[in-house]
Amino acid sequence: MLSTSTPCRLLVGRLACQHREAVRRLHGGWRRSRRAAPRPRQRRNVGTVRQTRAVTAQPADTAALRKARGAFFTPPAIARYVADWALRSGADRVLEPSCGEAAFLLAAAARLDALAERGSARVDMNGVELHEESARMASEILQAAGVQASITVADFFDVDPAPLYDVVIGNPPYVRYQDFSGDARIRSRAAALRAGVALTNLASSWAAFTVHAALFLKPGGRLGLVLPAELLTVNYAASVRQFLMDRFSRVDLVLFAERVFPGVQEEVLLLLAEGFDQGPTSQCRIVQARNAEDLGNDVAVAKPWRPNPPEGKWTPSLLSSEAVDVYATLAAGGDFTTLDEWGDTTLGMVTGNNRYFALTNERVAELGLRASDLLPLSPPGSRHLRGLTFTDSAWAELGRGGSPIWLFRPIGEPSETARHYIAAGESTGVHEAYKCRVRNPWWRVPLVRPASLLLTYMNADTPRLCTNRAQAHHLNSVHGVYVAPERRRLAMVYLPLASINSMTLVGAETVGRAYGGGMLKVEPREADRLPMPSPQLIESTKGRLAEIRPQVGRLLGARQLTEAARLIDEILLVGGLGVKRSDVKALRDAHSDLTARRVARGGRGPDADRR
Repeated sequence: MLSTSTPCRLLVGRLACQHREAVRRLHGGWRRSRRAAPRPRQRRNVGTVRQTRAVTAQPADTAALRKARGAFFTPPAIARYVADWALRSGADRVLEPSCGEAAFLLAAAARLDALAERGSARVDMNGVELHEESARMASEILQAAGVQASITVADFFDVDPAPLYDVVIGNPPYVRYQDFSGDARIRSRAAALRAGVALTNLASSWAAFTVHAALFLKPGGRLGLVLPAELLTVNYAASVRQFLMDRFSRVDLVLFAERVFPGVQEEVLLLLAEGFDQGPTSQCRIVQARNAEDLGNDVAVAKPWRPNPPEGKWTPSLLSSEAVDVYATLAAGGDFTTLDEWGDTTLGMVTGNNRYFALTNERVAELGLRASDLLPLSPPGSRHLRGLTFTDSAWAELGRGGSPIWLFRPIGEPSETARHYIAAGESTGVHEAYKCRVRNPWWRVPLVRPASLLLTYMNADTPRLCTNRAQAHHLNSVHGVYVAPERRRLAMVYLPLASINSMTLVGAETVGRAYGGGMLKVEPREADRLPMPSPQLIESTKGRLAEIRPQVGRLLGARQLTEAARLIDEILLVGGLGVKRSDVKALRDAHSDLTARRVARGGRGPDADRR
């Protein structure tokens, strides 16, 4: 990657000092007397502020207001790195949308001055900022540093895109979908649709911003943005990932081992895309950096990585080069297949009201329900499915402990006591719940037959396969895996055991998605892509797998997943496939790193944000 030249470093340092002094004076003036900071001596034409629409009077900026509009300001080292990568001629036209305190315009000015010293002509720069007070402050900062730029006060999504710029750089606003609603969301989705990108209501603000920003580029232009790392992982960003690969000739991602916004949990990456409207490209280049200060040291080596498919999750890009190589080799070698090759994964039953339909032994006795009114049920949740097998005795034990192990679901005509229970449900409005009122009769839950295997889908560690020896029905808190008849016995005896290997553990982190609290959620379509040992590999190693089954069961019961995986790795990967232990370690380390990232993202407090 591009390192910072010595003249540019010196100039950036001078501008950074001027910027810090300007910010100190400005903030100090606001705190003391609300007067503007003294105007410094100007070395050239200075920044101006203009408005594209009427803006109501705004209060002084606060952390709460910045959070509400997604304004989180950028460390100078990152702004400098992105500007140095993006600007390659003193004649480059530059836009910083949502410019805040103009960190990227300052860095761009330093880069342009360094390029101009080598004979290029200097051009003006432009910024857009929604918040009038921030735009005024940005202009004051630019003036203090002697930088020529024009700041427009506007909602960036209201600015019609025109291909005028060689470079668009910045840090888009980051507003989560829960807080991103109303007219703001409507405008953002309309802006993205101009590029043919349809976003769902789950999309955070940065997604539409990224697409809209690209439309301001000339053909061949360069886009450098600070984005949340969820670009790699979330489903709603699939169309953004596809857009980047289709429209640019080259896409680089800079990933950080440490957090670059101090005291904030949100992970970020740098998107460096060039050759706009000269795509598509089939691969990305991935650069791993330790932190923001590490960016200019040229210690990181870019590695090529091919997302397959382009819109699919880019989580594998987080893996080390060694882990990527091992993972790709195993995935392509035929000894690992996917879960959908073993069978079909489907959602469980949706009752519409689990409290009413899922019954304990005591409740069944109290109501006097008959066997014909009930079906055996794996209780809601999945805590009881963290072992290798769900047996009849385990099901009965749950019942004795007060868990709801019966589903109210009359097979034919309900018994007299069942009719009384149905009437009681209607008296309390159970039948008015959406899932109940759209079926006829409302009390007959659509039946899903017992599955060969049950798959947990909300997980603190990893999705677990569990053999359903109890032949219990399951609700939508778990998935059912219906194994092909010719593989059913092998799968029920060995697949839950064999799936506790480092290849599958890494695969789960790459196909699943992180939810609140650091939970890993896997939907059926994602579960279909889980890498699993092939039937041939399990058949060739089933003797040794059977020997360690009791030990693995004890380790899982003690929540020692990693130690259990070590035992399986030794049999499947090392013994069965001849994988070097150093390569197995690379997979194991990759799983540890991905899990730590997920847990760290989920561990943020309610008020922790990227700044």
